[in-house]
Amino acid sequence: MTKPLRIGVAGLGTVGVGVVKILAARRDFLAAAAGRSIDLVAVSARDPKKDRGVDLSNVRWENDARKIASADDIDVVVELIGGAEGVAREVVETALANGKHVVTANKALIANHGIALARRAEQHGVALNYEAAVAGGIPIIKALREGLAANEITSVIGILNGTCNYILTEMEATGRDFGEVLKDAQALGYAEADPSFDVGGIDAAHKLAILASLAFGREVDFDNVHVEGIEKITATDIRFAREFGYKIKLLAIATKTADGIEQRVHPALVPDGSPLAAVSGVFNAVAVRGDRVGLLILEGRGAGEGPTASAVLSDLVDIARGLVMPPFIVPTSHLKKPEKVGIDRVQGAYYLRFLAVDRAGSMADITRALAEASVSIERIVQRGERKEGDTGRMPVVFVTHKTDESSMRQALAHLEKHQEVAGTPLVIRIEEGESR
Repeated sequence: MTKPLRIGVAGLGTVGVGVVKILAARRDFLAAAAGRSIDLVAVSARDPKKDRGVDLSNVRWENDARKIASADDIDVVVELIGGAEGVAREVVETALANGKHVVTANKALIANHGIALARRAEQHGVALNYEAAVAGGIPIIKALREGLAANEITSVIGILNGTCNYILTEMEATGRDFGEVLKDAQALGYAEADPSFDVGGIDAAHKLAILASLAFGREVDFDNVHVEGIEKITATDIRFAREFGYKIKLLAIATKTADGIEQRVHPALVPDGSPLAAVSGVFNAVAVRGDRVGLLILEGRGAGEGPTASAVLSDLVDIARGLVMPPFIVPTSHLKKPEKVGIDRVQGAYYLRFLAVDRAGSMADITRALAEASVSIERIVQRGERKEGDTGRMPVVFVTHKTDESSMRQALAHLEKHQEVAGTPLVIRIEEGESR
């Protein structure tokens, strides 16, 4: 009989417990699918006495996760601790140095150190698999590494953070503002106590950097992802977007350009009725465009015990079958160096909201200032009625014609200094979205 694949799990949070559950519930099927059994030998977590709702009586407990990475009776280390540094990184580096396969759900680790770790894996002839690091149960890594290998990829656009998508969906459905919906998301477990990585766009940027490397054959380039979060989006913006025929989503966009790979994460208005606009709640979606297949859209649950653990098991089955691939499709020596492509050359239309002095002639002054920056206006909406003698501030929304980012930034600089404008204007890019 073929020897079992012996695994150790470092980290028994939500995903780690999910892995243990699937191994127990699907043991016979997984063994048949993989050609050998997958045996859980050791685990490690902070509190060995905590009741996690799974039977670990026949599994060795290690207080130090690094011992799993060097144990002689472990073939694969499953790292589910999280974080780009510290114990998680040490566990993975130690495992690879000891010639052990690694499966991880750690997007921060792969985004920051993926290339160096991939080199180690290649040197030792072992797998470094990370399907669970991006989009939970959606098999986007496998799709890029295997299913789409015949394609030249031109763009990857995704909704990659379920917390943000839930918040924006609830804001639209209920008319409530960001802060109130965030509290609900935290109460429901969709958002962390410190949600900054999610709502600030960093989590999505980690995932985008990984997808861009796979899609375009470049080294992971997280440092050059342009990142904006959703913290400044208000219920007012949601309402205006609906009126204009759009929904607001946090998009992660990687596009091949003549200058290199453009990577950006930011809120965007997408046409209502488009595939990405229809993605609601905690769901994720990724739209990939290849020269052979055209547009491919994958949608599903992007986080949680079941979906993420499912992705971990997919990687384990591949290793049990003997499938060891370069972590980034081609050997790291074949990956191109990233080119720094700024956002200044991005072109598109913009949604612009600000408070303006409510007096006759103010709009003409403001549009003149925008024209000086080569930004033309397609639509102006001003809410409320002006009363005689009233010079208060009123919310105004402009939708621009297509322009470039540098012109838009110049226009913003004009507006921030303009006497008719109060505070800092909010700008949201308009992405017309992927059509089939």
